[in-house]
This record gives sequence, structure tokens and C-alpha cells, in this order.
Amino acid sequence: MKYPKTLRTLCPTCRKHTEHTVKVVRQHARGSAHPNSKANRAKDRHKRGHGGHGKYSKPAVGKKPTQKLDLRYICKVCKKMHPRKGFRVKKFELV
Repeated sequence: MKYPKTLRTLCPTCRKHTEHTVKVVRQHARGSAHPNSKANRAKDRHKRGHGGHGKYSKPAVGKKPTQKLDLRYICKVCKKMHPRKGFRVKKFELV
């Protein structure tokens, strides 16, 4: 899919339509930002006892054929970056 590098869209900070540059952000693994967070500690504690019963005992089935894109839009007026809902696509190219 070809996508424009710049486009006019609504800036939530300026509250008007302005020019934005598009930037693709690489997706990180879950919990890589805060590996010692409460949720991750609870998950590890749950997996530790009695052979890891429940939803963590089975292996992951497989990867999805396409991953969601993480696009960030940078306003040229206020220089603020904001995300938008990601979409699935196999090939992505900024034109």
C-alpha cells in the first residue's frame, strides 16, 4: 500500500486541519517498556506455580499474517505527535 508522507488532517492540539508528516514507529514486544510492571509480575507469578495452569499453559498458536501498523502524525504547526487507529497491511510504503 502506498501512503503519502504528508497529508492534511485534524490536529487535536491545534483543533484545526493542518499539514502533518507521517512516521512509521516500529512495534515493540509487550512489556518491553516496563518489564517489571505489576501485570507482568502477576503473570510470571501465575505461570510459576503448579505447572502454569490456565491461559498461560498453552503455547501461542501462531503469528497473524499481517501486523497492525503504528503510524504517528506530526503536526507542522505545533510539532506535536499523535497516533491514529492502526490498520493491517502486508506491504507499506511512504510516497
